[in-house]
Amino acid sequence: MSATLSSEKAAAALRRSARVSAELLLVLLMAAVALWLLGRTWPVVWPLIVGLLLTTLTWPLARFLRRRGWRPAPAAALVTVAFLLVGTGILALIAIPVASQSGQLADGVVEGIGRLREWAAGPPLNISDAQITGAFDAAVDRIENSAGSVVTTAVTGVSTVFSGLITAVLALFLMFFFLKDGPRFLPWLARQLPGRLATDVPVVAERCWDTLGSFVRSQAFVGLLDAVFIGIGLWILDVPLVLPLAVLTFVSAFVPIVGAVFAGFVAVLIALVSNGLTDALIVLAIIIAVQQLEGNVFQPMIQSRGLGLHAAVVLLAVTLGGSLAGVVGSLLAVPVAALLAVIWNYLREQLSDPGEGPEQFDRTPEPEQGPAPGGPDADAPVPA
Repeated sequence: MSATLSSEKAAAALRRSARVSAELLLVLLMAAVALWLLGRTWPVVWPLIVGLLLTTLTWPLARFLRRRGWRPAPAAALVTVAFLLVGTGILALIAIPVASQSGQLADGVVEGIGRLREWAAGPPLNISDAQITGAFDAAVDRIENSAGSVVTTAVTGVSTVFSGLITAVLALFLMFFFLKDGPRFLPWLARQLPGRLATDVPVVAERCWDTLGSFVRSQAFVGLLDAVFIGIGLWILDVPLVLPLAVLTFVSAFVPIVGAVFAGFVAVLIALVSNGLTDALIVLAIIIAVQQLEGNVFQPMIQSRGLGLHAAVVLLAVTLGGSLAGVVGSLLAVPVAALLAVIWNYLREQLSDPGEGPEQFDRTPEPEQGPAPGGPDADAPVPA
């Protein structure tokens, strides 16, 4: 005989489901409002994020100088100037060899187009010169008919470049102030917050800072691996501009997916116009192999260890971030996921019962997570 369904239990379950659904809708509504506010303030938030990333990259040198007796302002100024010099040197390392071999590259491009035309004219395509000329004329007509769109695109591109320059300048100024005044932030924050927040928020901020530094260091290491392996392959094939291409590969590694595609396209193009189709295909195979190793082995392993995230979470975060916000989403997906994991782990620690296991209620930060605000090593900046 089957059991009779209890109307009281069913009604209680329904009421509980309705309450949980209402609470979930409120949480989603607050998340939507937060994302809307983030979008409205993005021109300010984006330079702040870039400044934080640059600070994590340059803070070890500033900390070294401060521990050797330097005052905060001179140490921050020296590190900022050194960063500008290094950045300018990297750009010169790319631009000067390219400019010196621009004539050779231009001749190679013309020769490459001629070879491609000869290959298209043969089997199996058998495209005649008349068809190529007709396609070229059609492309020219289309460009002339869409002159307004081209102008709009050019104006948009100029606006994007100008906005990027403003973001870079603001980020550099913010990096200087973070390096100079960052160690004062946690004690100041603890004094401004009431009650329990005076302890919880600074601890979470310190752990988030450590996690962000791990992300930047791991990304730099992954980019270095890509630059070394691809540079060795280009050097073996005697492709010109090996050093600029290796530097470009390292720099583009900080922009996941799109950066690797751009650097690989440039390397294959230079190999095609200088060494021919065979070497270009070999370079393409090398880049694909290195990128597969980097995307599926090196990056998930290194970032999962440094950020406390599983390798699958890293891959899914990059995919989701790229689908939601493009290049910026791919760049910020992994650190955002790591910061959310830090906040979630701290909430679990505080919400767990003291006798349930090793994650007991502890108001003081663990030693491996970094010093407490105002402690003996309170010179680690955690800018807001």
